[in-house]
Amino acid sequence: MNNVWISKVDAVESRPGPLRGLTMALKDNIDLAGVPTTAGDPRNSEPATQNAFVVEQLIAAGAVPLGKTNLDQYATGLVGTRSPYGVCHSVFSSEHVSGGSSSGSAVAVASGEVDFALGTDTAGSGRVPVAFNRIVGIKPSRGLVSARGVVPACRSLDCVTVMARTVRTARLAFDVMVAFDPEDVWSRRYESLPHHRPGRSPGSPAVIGVPDLGLDLDPLHEEAWQQTLDQAHRLGDVVKVDVRPLLEAAELLYSGPWLAERWLAFGDKLDDSPAVDPTVRTIVRAGAALTAAEAFAGFDRLAALARASEHLWTQLDALLLPVTPGQPTLAEVAADPIGANSRLGRFTNMVNLLDLCAVAFPGPDRSDGLPFGVQLLAPAGHDRVVIDLAALWCGEDDVLLAVAGAHLTGQPLNDELVRRGGRLVHAARTASSYRMYLVDGPRPGLTPTGSGDPGPGIEVEVWSLPTGELGSFLSTIAPPLAIGPVELSDGRRILGFVCTAEAADPARDITSYGGWRAYLNREERLP
Repeated sequence: MNNVWISKVDAVESRPGPLRGLTMALKDNIDLAGVPTTAGDPRNSEPATQNAFVVEQLIAAGAVPLGKTNLDQYATGLVGTRSPYGVCHSVFSSEHVSGGSSSGSAVAVASGEVDFALGTDTAGSGRVPVAFNRIVGIKPSRGLVSARGVVPACRSLDCVTVMARTVRTARLAFDVMVAFDPEDVWSRRYESLPHHRPGRSPGSPAVIGVPDLGLDLDPLHEEAWQQTLDQAHRLGDVVKVDVRPLLEAAELLYSGPWLAERWLAFGDKLDDSPAVDPTVRTIVRAGAALTAAEAFAGFDRLAALARASEHLWTQLDALLLPVTPGQPTLAEVAADPIGANSRLGRFTNMVNLLDLCAVAFPGPDRSDGLPFGVQLLAPAGHDRVVIDLAALWCGEDDVLLAVAGAHLTGQPLNDELVRRGGRLVHAARTASSYRMYLVDGPRPGLTPTGSGDPGPGIEVEVWSLPTGELGSFLSTIAPPLAIGPVELSDGRRILGFVCTAEAADPARDITSYGGWRAYLNREERLP
C-alpha cells in the first residue's frame, strides 16, 4: 500500500478560469479551509479556518482540491519515510523511496490521481520526489509564491512548488500561483526581479552549463547522467563550469542559521511523544544549541560562496544537474536514516540558499527502468527561462503568438486561446514600423510600414500556444486577417496577427491610439 493521502475532501464545482476542471492535491503543511493541517503530526488536529493564499488563488482560477497528502514530518526529509501516516514508495518500485518531503503529492500526480499537486521545497522537497516518480516540478524563486498559510520549516527559504505530469500543466498552475502577497513578509514581486541573463541577444541559443568534474553518482545514475550530457545540446550551447562553490553551499543547509531556524519554527513540537518522528527530532533538536556567533559565521560563509559562484550567471542561461546522486531503497534508508537522506540533497540544498529558481523533469531512464531526474537552475526571476527550456527538453515547446485585438485578455475571442491551452506570457509592443488599421468586423489589422514616418508601436500580448493546437486556431481566422511574422520592440520576430496591404485603408488608420483597448475605450467615450 502506498500511503499517499492524509485526508480527502469531496470535489466541489470548478470555477471558470485557466485551471477549470483540473484537480489538485495539497501537501499537508498547506492550509485548506475546514481540514486540519497536520504537517505529518496527528496532534495537529484543528481544522484550518481559511485557505492558504496560494490555494485561494488556484481555486479562484478553477482548480479543484481533492485532499491533503502525506509528507516527511514538518517537511524535514528528502525520503518520504518520516511520517506516522506510513511511508511512501516510488510508483515504479515498491522497494525504493518515493522521495520527500513532498512524497504524497508526487505519488498522487505520478499515479494519475490528480492533475497537479502542491509541495514545498526548502532543501529539494519539490524536486527529489519529482525525480523518483518521473514527473515535472517547478521550484519558484523565493518569495514569488506566497507562503502565508503554510507551516514553516525554514521560513526564509521555504518555497511552495507545483508538480504535474507535463511542463504545460505545471506552468499553468505556476502562472496562477505567482502573486505578490503584502501579508507575507517574504513575498517578492516578480516584476522587481531580472528575467533573463544580461546581454543575451534575443533569439540566440541558450547557454547551458554542466559540471566540469565528476559527481560521484551511483553507477546506474551515472550511466543515465552521461546519456543526459550527450543530449544536452538539445537545449543550446553547452559549456563546462566549476560547480564546487554550489556544492559546498549545499553542505551549509543543515548547520548554522538554517538549522536554528527550523528549531524556531517547530522545535516546541519535538517533545518525546511517540507522534514525533525520531529522526526529525534528532536532527532539529540540534538547532537549539546553536549560538548567534555560529549563525553569523554561516551567513558569512554563504556570502563568500555566493560571490564565488555569481560569475556563472553572467555566462549561463541555466545550469544542468542531476537531482540526486542515486535512489535508495526503503531498506537502505531504514539502516541509515540520516546519512541516506543527507546524500540526496547534494545537488538541491543550495538552490534556495543561493536564491536560485529550478525546474526538475525526467531525463533518460536508468537501465533498470527506474526514472532519472534532472534539473535546470537559474538566478531568481529567471523562472520562465528554465521552464521554457524544460518544455523544450520534454518536447512540449509551444508557439509564441502576438495578439492585438479580440483575442486579448478580457476580449470576446480570448477563449479561443485559453481553451486550446494558450497561456499569456507577457504584454509587449510591436516594433515602431507597425501601424494598426480597422478592417471588417470591426477588427484591428497590423501592417508594417514600408515607407513614411514610423509609428510608436502597437500594444500586443504574447501568448504561448501548444504546437498541436495551432492548426485548429488558424482555422478560426477570417480574411483579411492572417497569421504571419511580427517584429516586437525588443527585436524578436514571432508569429502574430497581420492584415493584407490591400486592407490597410489610410482612412481607417488607428495607430495613434497605440492599441486596440485604447481605441475601444475611445469608442465608449463617444456620444
